[in-house]
Amino acid sequence: MNDEAKRKQLRKYKAFATGLFVLMAIVFIITTILQKSNDSHWIGYVRAFSEAAMVGALADWFAVTALFRHPLGLPIPHTNLIENSKERLGDNLGSFVVSNFLSPQNIRPYIQKLKVSNFVGEWLTKEKNQEVLIKNLSDIVLDILNKLDDSTVSSFISKKVSEMTDDIKLNNIIGSGINYLLDKNDHQRIITNLSKQIKDYIIENDEMIQKRVKEGSYSFIPSFVDNKIADKIASGLADFFKEVEEDPEHDIRTLITKKIYEFSTDLKEDPKWEDEFKDIKNNFLKNDKLDEYSNDIWFSIKKTLMKELQDDESSLKNYLSKNLNEFSQNLKTDEKLQNKIDHWVRVTAYKYILKNTHQFGNLISSTVGNWKGKELSEKLELEVGKDLQFIRVNGTLVGGLVGLIIYTISHFFL
Repeated sequence: MNDEAKRKQLRKYKAFATGLFVLMAIVFIITTILQKSNDSHWIGYVRAFSEAAMVGALADWFAVTALFRHPLGLPIPHTNLIENSKERLGDNLGSFVVSNFLSPQNIRPYIQKLKVSNFVGEWLTKEKNQEVLIKNLSDIVLDILNKLDDSTVSSFISKKVSEMTDDIKLNNIIGSGINYLLDKNDHQRIITNLSKQIKDYIIENDEMIQKRVKEGSYSFIPSFVDNKIADKIASGLADFFKEVEEDPEHDIRTLITKKIYEFSTDLKEDPKWEDEFKDIKNNFLKNDKLDEYSNDIWFSIKKTLMKELQDDESSLKNYLSKNLNEFSQNLKTDEKLQNKIDHWVRVTAYKYILKNTHQFGNLISSTVGNWKGKELSEKLELEVGKDLQFIRVNGTLVGGLVGLIIYTISHFFL
């Protein structure tokens, strides 16, 4: 394409961008007039869109024009930037954007208005959105699983298990676990249940007790005496274990608790137990066995995950869907959770924007600083002027959309 064709194309897109602005101005005037006599809500939305679109169009028109010439031929200071002061313009423009648009005092009021929890909660409530989210997450995880090198993952698992178990003292863990159960008094349920089982066994097997008594008795003792002794033994034992079952303060419970405490202390303090458990651990976690275990673990996990992620009705996806429903309801009803999430979003957005404001300034400064004089200004406008007109068009449309979004948020969420 020659220069003449490029000029013709540039004029065409300039006319299009300007026409779009004129259209927004007409819409704004009409809706402003209508709004005085009509209470329809849609008028406010259209007016907000057109108003923001005009602002975006004008701002981008001035920015684009000032790069190459004086807007409307007026010698406005700090215009015709490329030709007159490209180096200083680059620095000033970068500093201007950062200082006036991205300063803490300008950002903070808008950041404080951010409230995304309700929006996210409403979005997640819709089943279609949940399906899209779960599908996209599943696809991402599946892609990661397929790209992972199995041998590398198995080696990683093996290495980490080996590192974690090197300093683990199983005797201390088991001893502390026993103490934990004792401190919570959970062992009493075991004693109660065991006492009941023994009592029931004695009652149900009284004939076996009689037989044993007869076998150990003298031949000259009558059978009825042996039976009487057996009944007494069975009855006494059954009554004893019934007492243990029903009395939470029984002496035998105290004795058992004391002995278990002594055993747990012995487990933690006696070196023989540490050596014994270390031998068990070392035999169980030899390098060849550990590699084999790690490989089996990884392939089992991978196979299960891939099956769950590929099946639309899998337990994992159903579980995710259930939790998304609960989470969405909490987002809409739990004020504490809403405040926590919104606060996190605001703080994160605020810090991120402030942290990267200098990047915007540096970008503008370095870009403008690389331009050279009037010839470059004319040539650059000819080469990229068409695309710069799309900045005006995009500024109009994006400005309108942003205005519409802000208007909508201010009416529904603020």
